[in-house]
Amino acid sequence: MDDKHDGPLTKDGIRLHSEADFAGMHRAGQVTARILDDIAEHVFPGQTTEELDRLITQMVEASGATSATIGYRGYQHASCISVNHVVCHGIPSNKVLKAGDILNIDVTVILDGWFGDSSRMYVAGEIPRKAERLVQVTYDSLMLGIEAVRPGNTFGDIGHAIQSYVESQRMSVVRDFCGHGLGRVFHAPPNVLHYGRPGTGPRLEEGMFFTIEPMVNLGRPETKVLADDWTAVTRDKSLSAQFEHSIGVTATGFEIFTLSPKGKFHPTWR
Repeated sequence: MDDKHDGPLTKDGIRLHSEADFAGMHRAGQVTARILDDIAEHVFPGQTTEELDRLITQMVEASGATSATIGYRGYQHASCISVNHVVCHGIPSNKVLKAGDILNIDVTVILDGWFGDSSRMYVAGEIPRKAERLVQVTYDSLMLGIEAVRPGNTFGDIGHAIQSYVESQRMSVVRDFCGHGLGRVFHAPPNVLHYGRPGTGPRLEEGMFFTIEPMVNLGRPETKVLADDWTAVTRDKSLSAQFEHSIGVTATGFEIFTLSPKGKFHPTWR
């Protein structure tokens, strides 16, 4: 790790970053966001998730970045692709997408030592009404969580904003997975829970970098991990959705590093 990018740690072990570090994270985040933009046209009924991953691998290489996930804990793909009741960490395969399938595509790249991490929802063909509502609630919950990001607030404020909204829509927030700190490492403190009580947890400070990535289920929140040790699914087989942005805390609020250059972050934004 390059010492000039080693900012101080808070008492909770969360690294604080400099203005120059924000620029590095923005560049990495935009590579990821462009890849997620460009893969959208390749999502359609009859497509396989392994072909989507092959295309993403090519896009990562063409961008001049490297994949953060290939080789990570033995994982061998440039993306996680989670279809319908798969909550997260879906492994690309020869599974063929059917009309109305919803899927989350999660990509993390490394550019000049900085990690760009984002995921968003896609749909094969026309989106069914109940899936559309789930996707919208999940997106709205992410943005409500982000709006709670400012110095002086707490991570509990972020989780509460997400949880209270999702549960008001009679859906549930997954408890078994969370967001995380990142920067020049893939995963670092803090754990960013998508549920919580206002005023609890570490206080937000300028220079913190982390992801917010709520997973929302139409049914109950419980999940289980399959025998491959990666794929997490809803226990009740209900649909699940997720959106993820990488965030930096600024003096007055936040910067989103992974905004879509083409405005395609949501599957209905054509």
